[in-house]
Amino acid sequence: MALLLSSLFCDSQTLKRQFSKQDSLRGYNSSLRSCYDVNYYHLDVSIDPIKKTISGNNEFRFTAVQDFKQLQFDLFSNLKIDRIVYNGHELNYIRAFNAVFVNFPAVIKKRSKQSFTVFYSGLPNIARNAPWDGGFIFSKDRSGNPWISVACQGFGASSWWPTKDHQSDEVDSMLISISVPKDLNEISNGRLRNIVNRADGLVQYNWFVSNPINNYNVTFYIGKYAHWTDQYIGEKGKLSIDYWSLAEDSLQAKPHWDADTKRMLKAFEHWFGPYPFYQDGYKLVQSPYLGMEHQSAIAYGNKFKMGYQGRDYSKSDANWGLKFDYIIIHESGHEWFGNNVTSKDIADMWIHEAFTSYSEVLFLETYYGKQAGSEYVISSRKIVKNDQPIIGPYSVNTEGSSDMYYKGANIIHTLRQLIGNDEKFRELLRGLNKTFYHKTVTTSQIEGYISQFTGLKLAAFFEQYLRKADIPILAYNITAAGMLNYRWVTKVTGFRMPLKVTLKDGIYSPLYPTNKWKSIAVDQNVSNENFKSQPDYYINLQHAKPH
Repeated sequence: MALLLSSLFCDSQTLKRQFSKQDSLRGYNSSLRSCYDVNYYHLDVSIDPIKKTISGNNEFRFTAVQDFKQLQFDLFSNLKIDRIVYNGHELNYIRAFNAVFVNFPAVIKKRSKQSFTVFYSGLPNIARNAPWDGGFIFSKDRSGNPWISVACQGFGASSWWPTKDHQSDEVDSMLISISVPKDLNEISNGRLRNIVNRADGLVQYNWFVSNPINNYNVTFYIGKYAHWTDQYIGEKGKLSIDYWSLAEDSLQAKPHWDADTKRMLKAFEHWFGPYPFYQDGYKLVQSPYLGMEHQSAIAYGNKFKMGYQGRDYSKSDANWGLKFDYIIIHESGHEWFGNNVTSKDIADMWIHEAFTSYSEVLFLETYYGKQAGSEYVISSRKIVKNDQPIIGPYSVNTEGSSDMYYKGANIIHTLRQLIGNDEKFRELLRGLNKTFYHKTVTTSQIEGYISQFTGLKLAAFFEQYLRKADIPILAYNITAAGMLNYRWVTKVTGFRMPLKVTLKDGIYSPLYPTNKWKSIAVDQNVSNENFKSQPDYYINLQHAKPH
């Protein structure tokens, strides 16, 4: 795919959209990006709550993957580049949309380690509806104090700091230095190294991230905060827990956060393996928007309520969604799927959202039983649209359908039925986190690992559920002679997925459909009206006569 690619189209089942050169510059991992591997960032900026500006610099330390004289990094065009410095000299550069192309005075040799620093300033984008769009959130607490943060997943970390803005390259470690007015606190990812009082009256908070981190996870929270600590004894020993709520909300926050946090860590370590960032700790930070999975510094804005703001659980059996605080559970689940195992391309974001949505199911199952988890995931189907594939178009910074959340969870739930062994399913989830520990991955890598681990032939399964909009239909007809005629109706040929159905009234038995009609005898009490499939399988039933 050429860098100047002007348009792409989605799968034929998606709503067609034309993509621009700007989309390609943002989403395509061209040779001008892949030529260098970023090892370390030092982001050093000041944020002015009054002027709503940002200024400072970011140092790129990198290893050359090949010989080159030009590279691309990213910074939104509304932010001014003051200069780019390499070995004490300013570099020439050109800008195209939100991409920046830097020219070096001599060839950067393969395997050499180099660095350059980008100095910049300006008015960053302000989010209108965070976290569903991207940018800064300049808010105030109830006492009128500044309360500021950022959310930029999908929109781009380059909306507020210079970076190679592509998920395929996670920096190995990072120092985040944020300077703010002295009467405010600032919290970022990782561990606080020190606080420095600057000569200009600002206070600089220096946070070091010792684990690989994706750039959309890099964040800050500025406000009048209260802070308290706890500890969880987990699979890798002592894990520090830091809570940061607005000072005015601390009395409400403490008991509410305490109720779910350690339960979450216990459940997820059981199912997924050790928390992936022991060195950087776990933080829960109150944010002026609903939530985000910022690595080691989870954004929390669910107003200390159970469930999820705006979601109707009334049709869910036993209102299972009200048994936990959605933001604590879901956003923390991303520490394993999203932050530990990260998709290389945003088109594969189902890897993040499907598994993390299923983490809600596993949390319920851990504390309320397997039926609770099953009822919860099955009830979530009412909000699935099945209008587009959950994998998006590649190389244009575009996600697939929002169905990646609960359609994705139901796909994993169906896969669990095919495995038929809960302990093996748990080993699969732990194996994914161990095999792809702190790595970026593709859908094909995840598919390959699952197929190899389970020994199941899953190519057609993944093709139908991930790359097609509709789910499999089991067409059936029960004749007067007591014969069940049945077959799969799918966009994918050669689709073979066993499931369980009522060959006897009220009893689920295995059935092995293909795309061709088959027949099997059923009990005399089973009719076209009461024939059912086991609800843990995510399919549609359709009464249809063979022809």
